Amino acid sequence: MSALFEFSRQAYYQHENWQFTSAERDLRVLDLVVQVRKDHPRMGGKKLYYLLKEPLVSQGIKLGRDALFDILAANNLLVRRRKRETITTFSQHQVRKYPNLIKRLTLLRPNQVWVAD
Repeated sequence: MSALFEFSRQAYYQHENWQFTSAERDLRVLDLVVQVRKDHPRMGGKKLYYLLKEPLVSQGIKLGRDALFDILAANNLLVRRRKRETITTFSQHQVRKYPNLIKRLTLLRPNQVWVAD
């Protein structure tokens, strides 16, 4: 068959297993990411990877999770985590609160007052 069409067996299999160039692959991946992010703007990279896995394979693109993260990072599409406000004290409890005994005390020398929790 290769003699009939004048190409080698190797060329046939290379064409069959042909992959996109990295730039083409990145553009196709970014198009899919933008489509998903229209509906879910805060969707993270791991969930994106699992959502896009089948569409990418159907287009003939082999892409791992870390490669997807690299593409997202290069195009500033990674979602940053929101910082939570730190809550350190809850003073509205029902337990007895002791008064501050040294509030109006004037300290004149070292070791005059010791404090502990």
